[in-house]
Amino acid sequence: MSVQKRTRVLLLAGLAAFSLLVGACAPTATEVAPPPPPEEAPPEAEPTAEEVVAPAMARWEEPIVIGWTPPDITGVFKTATDFFQQGADDANNNGFKVELIAQSPATHIAFGDQVAIIEDYIQREVDVIAISPIELEVIKPAVRKANDLGIPVIIVNLLEKQADIEVVSYIGFDNTVAAEVTAYALLDYFGGPGVLGTGRQVEIEEGQYLDYQFWKDLYSGLSAAEKAEITARGVIIEGVAGGFFSTARLNGFHNVVDQYPGVEVLGVPCAADWNREKGIACTEAFLEANPTNLDFVWTASNEMGLGAMLASSAVDRLELATEGPVLGDEKVAVFTNDVTPESVDRIAEGKIVGETTHGFADWGWFGTKFAVMAVCGMEVPETFDILPRIAFLDNARLFYPQPVLPPIDWEEIKSNCP
Repeated sequence: MSVQKRTRVLLLAGLAAFSLLVGACAPTATEVAPPPPPEEAPPEAEPTAEEVVAPAMARWEEPIVIGWTPPDITGVFKTATDFFQQGADDANNNGFKVELIAQSPATHIAFGDQVAIIEDYIQREVDVIAISPIELEVIKPAVRKANDLGIPVIIVNLLEKQADIEVVSYIGFDNTVAAEVTAYALLDYFGGPGVLGTGRQVEIEEGQYLDYQFWKDLYSGLSAAEKAEITARGVIIEGVAGGFFSTARLNGFHNVVDQYPGVEVLGVPCAADWNREKGIACTEAFLEANPTNLDFVWTASNEMGLGAMLASSAVDRLELATEGPVLGDEKVAVFTNDVTPESVDRIAEGKIVGETTHGFADWGWFGTKFAVMAVCGMEVPETFDILPRIAFLDNARLFYPQPVLPPIDWEEIKSNCP
């Protein structure tokens, strides 16, 4: 083969090889993949229990705890406790959550026990404390502790304001006035005008309050001759000698009877510490010392009055209200203060001639109402007078078993308790 021909063949072979090489390097037609879909946002996490904020509850929807301490467990204070509970039940029937805790000393002279109960309520952080004090001075340091912690305090069985402690409401009566009412009833029975005895009879309306104003108006215009017609001899059984309550009631009784020269109080009071058994012992001693010519026993509370009634009845010396006063004989008439379901039964039987109510049902009913109002931050009456008034044979059933108490407007309280 010629050189020229060989050169042409090699050139053609090189061009073929170059074409193959370029074809191999050229991109081939391929399917283009679609773009990936956008990523979905992760679901929002559910809030934890700690992060869930419940709607704020109104204060009336939250529990309200009342710590109540009377001075002992006798019928007088059981009645008040029963009506505190009735008030709480009534509130709860209207949507509230009121809890009543009630604790009392075993006796009316267990001063330290009542202080300990108040301090226990403070430690338990109750919402309000209600107290019927054994004696005022004894409980004041504990009340001040409650004051310092902002726990509202309600005091019952008292209207006299105390300057050295903070009390949102006093529910009760003037202890001096209450004894004055009983003293007027005693004057009525032994010859004065009124409704109990043989003196000039006064017309009264059904349900009329025979309170201090009634008696004061009735006796304010008596002549000296009319005063002289009122005669009787009797004795006094007091509570804790020298104590606030006993002293106030003694003063009230004497404020009235000392104006009547025909009424003679024999000896000195016998202190029975508000106790029935001690009231029996005091009465037995008085009866033994005065076999005749003792016309009345006045006791400053009805536990002692029921004791006087039992002691007199046991020796057949109890004068019934239906028998009327007979001066100078062996029989004695019993007068007292308080009014409880038990004593109302005895009044209705004529075994207690006259007894001034101290409004124990009112203490509990209004005590619960005012406690709830205080917790709600509402304005509470600083004092609430139950108006001591006489219960006697003809009106006894106005007091128990169904005392007349006004309904409480719990819806109104709700609307003011955010």
